[in-house]
Amino acid sequence: MAHGALRGVNLTGWLTLEPWVTPEPFARTGCVDEAQLIKALGVEDYHNLVKAHRSSFIQSSDFVSIAARGFNAVRISVPWYVFDEEAAGTPYVSCITELDRALEWAEELGLHVIFVLAVNPGLPDGLNDQPGGAPRTRISGEKSLSILHKLALHYAHRSGFYGIEVADEVKPRVRRGFKLTDGIPGHSLRNYYRRAYETIRSVAGEEPVVILPDGGWPQGFRRFMSQQAYQNVWLDAHLDKPCEGIDCSGPRGVQQLIDKNEAYLKTSASGGLPVMVGKWSASLPSIDGAMTAEGRIALERIYTSGQLKVYNTCPAWFFQTWKTSAFLAAWDARVALATFERGMLE
Repeated sequence: MAHGALRGVNLTGWLTLEPWVTPEPFARTGCVDEAQLIKALGVEDYHNLVKAHRSSFIQSSDFVSIAARGFNAVRISVPWYVFDEEAAGTPYVSCITELDRALEWAEELGLHVIFVLAVNPGLPDGLNDQPGGAPRTRISGEKSLSILHKLALHYAHRSGFYGIEVADEVKPRVRRGFKLTDGIPGHSLRNYYRRAYETIRSVAGEEPVVILPDGGWPQGFRRFMSQQAYQNVWLDAHLDKPCEGIDCSGPRGVQQLIDKNEAYLKTSASGGLPVMVGKWSASLPSIDGAMTAEGRIALERIYTSGQLKVYNTCPAWFFQTWKTSAFLAAWDARVALATFERGMLE
């Protein structure tokens, strides 16, 4: 493995419930998200459900398996209510104890950990600098910076702590012809990124990597936070949801999709910052229903192999995700990457 390169998995659906990862609690109640689940179950039953889920879904044995399969890192999405102080007065359950335990497991095995603050600037549950936002789903940029400060301070100088991503999914406002899309203005997003960098550096020093999601806007960060003035800054590209505009019913279409992802990364990297792939999967766009399951699996394997060749040039990649309760073939690393040799992951 190239020196310093991270090859890992996301632990999606662990500290927060995700219906596509563990659909069972949602199917029983008819809910589609965690906020609805709270209303349906009531706070006490919801707390019991979350605590039981967190203790059983990801355990030390998962970290052992992750390391044994050749991965050297995990990417953990951290909700804004991670600390007791943030969770107080809300129906949510803090998770700093689980996060501490995860870092201990990682350090015992020599795994690196990237923490991702699960705020989504520009999306309905993203950063909200306007009054009147629902306090359970929208938090201000100032609050996000405060949580980043506490996270960086809490884990500064720990051997397993590799870096912090300052948001998860972002939606920049961009111009399409004569119109502007919905989302967070580019200058506001850049200002948040600069302030997040300074916040983390003020308590954790220069060593941890500070990661900025590109929000599907690969050309939007050219000459931004140059490495002459800022140290250890990466962009993050999420390539786990392929576009539907390519016919992937055969190897040629799959290769076109791989080439498209490679071109995306080259565009993003042209801005001057290293680019990691924070999320990728084996999932292909919709394919003709007449295709056999075996045929689809074969194409997904071609897609996975091609992606590995491209992403192994990046400083880091993280498969989305480590596990799902239904062993989803294109999304569960235990299935999608099970037949790949360790050398192909490195």
